[in-house]
Amino acid sequence: MSIITDEINRRRTFAIISHPDAGKTTLTEKLLLYGGAIQTAGSVKGKAADKHAVSDWMEIEKKRGISITSSVMQFEYEGFCINILDTPGHQDFSEDTYRTLMAADSAVMVIDAAKGIEPQTRKLFHVCAMRHIPIFTFINKLDHDARDPFDLIDELEHEFGIGTYAMNWPIGSGVDFKGVYDRVNHRILTYADAHRGRDRLSAIECEISDIEKLDSLIGPDQREELTGQIELLDGASFDFDIDKVRCGKLSPVFFGSALNNFGVETFLESFLKLTTAPLERVAGESIVEPTDEHFSAFVFKIQANMNKAHRDRIAFMRIVSGKFERGEEYYHVQGGRTVKLSQPQQMMAQERSIVDEAYAGDIIGVFDPGIYSIGDTVCEKGMNIEFEGIPTFSPECFAMIEQIDSMKRKQFAKGVNQIAQEGAIRIFFEPDSGMEKVYVGVVGQLQFDVLESRMKNEYGVEYRQFSQPYTLIKKIPDEVDPSSLYLYEVKWVKDVRGQNYLLFSSEWSLRYTLEHNEGLELLPYGNGGNM
Repeated sequence: MSIITDEINRRRTFAIISHPDAGKTTLTEKLLLYGGAIQTAGSVKGKAADKHAVSDWMEIEKKRGISITSSVMQFEYEGFCINILDTPGHQDFSEDTYRTLMAADSAVMVIDAAKGIEPQTRKLFHVCAMRHIPIFTFINKLDHDARDPFDLIDELEHEFGIGTYAMNWPIGSGVDFKGVYDRVNHRILTYADAHRGRDRLSAIECEISDIEKLDSLIGPDQREELTGQIELLDGASFDFDIDKVRCGKLSPVFFGSALNNFGVETFLESFLKLTTAPLERVAGESIVEPTDEHFSAFVFKIQANMNKAHRDRIAFMRIVSGKFERGEEYYHVQGGRTVKLSQPQQMMAQERSIVDEAYAGDIIGVFDPGIYSIGDTVCEKGMNIEFEGIPTFSPECFAMIEQIDSMKRKQFAKGVNQIAQEGAIRIFFEPDSGMEKVYVGVVGQLQFDVLESRMKNEYGVEYRQFSQPYTLIKKIPDEVDPSSLYLYEVKWVKDVRGQNYLLFSSEWSLRYTLEHNEGLELLPYGNGGNM
């Protein structure tokens, strides 16, 4: 095999998804610890020490202790080059998570052992299922009182319609949590609350039939319960099938405690063996293989002001095929131009380092002077390919904002335009009103808080906000003159690209407009990928 193929085959690119507070960011940081990427994990709730998760870099993330935007982190572990995509858990940031999943080859789903499947977990799973992404499940917080593990497994199978295979099995929970039994390797990993991952845990080889040894390790009562549960699992659960795992039909399940670093290392080692190297991608009529020697990539995220020292804008690209080399000229398909990807970087949340080369599966960040959009393709000249577009979510909440200090007009304009170009917060204007009346459209209400925080911290601008009654948005076809339409209690706005839209307060308002404008056919927002 060539050096390029070797490099690609050792890469693993996956997203971590969960409902808020299930422990996703904590698990991410413990994985980074094993790779030596960080030396101490920040506690999301560690106010006294003023610590925060390394993947949470926005001011509002640090203050609220939640992930608001996806973070990219790369590290090495036992010969593998790992790209982790840490995603927001809150439903108001679903679109960012969805786009990030488009760049992943597999997903790790974190579930709170006391709560089971929660609404956001359900939604994100269905996104993975749509793309047949392999899903690995980490049932977290076994050091707290938990639901019956059979109930949790049963819920996974019935809610998601997939099979599960418990790679290990919990021995008690909460104050009675003794550890896990490794079904694959027939050994016990014992839990001690004082451990917290300071040393590598040593597994104790033990067959499930060795009553005397089990009694000495976990006591007769828990031994009896464990042996009965394993017998039931062996007789009634799905058989392990690696092909089903890799097409998203069977989810390997692991139990542990991310906060206490229990079960994380064994999970990581099993995951790296079971998951795949970078996968192929569809580009029109073609399938682009990762080992194709020609470089190609697509933009899945744009982020401004990640680092206060730089104040620039970064386009995140998932490399689909071949090898990227710094200084080479590539072709931006949508822009129809040759580009030199300036200052190519690999990420550790907001920290960055310049790279000279990268391979299929890697995520790189490049300086964006304002030419890239979500879903754009960059490739070697002559390839002439275009990857499938990334669907956009239609905004459902709207507000009008107006600046308070007229002396900061330029900062206000720069802020709303740059944040709009990232794609998660939509900015609209009344025709011919300039910056006098700016309308904001978002998927969830919490995005309004993000905009306010970012405008204040990144651009030094404060504004007044007025809620709007609109809940629907439709695009006016390019050939239609909006000024010729009969509009009643409907708002006509333009976006930053000059496209015309109508905002409606209800389905009735939409029907009324169509009835009173004969022949008018409105288009869905964006490319119609509303979730």
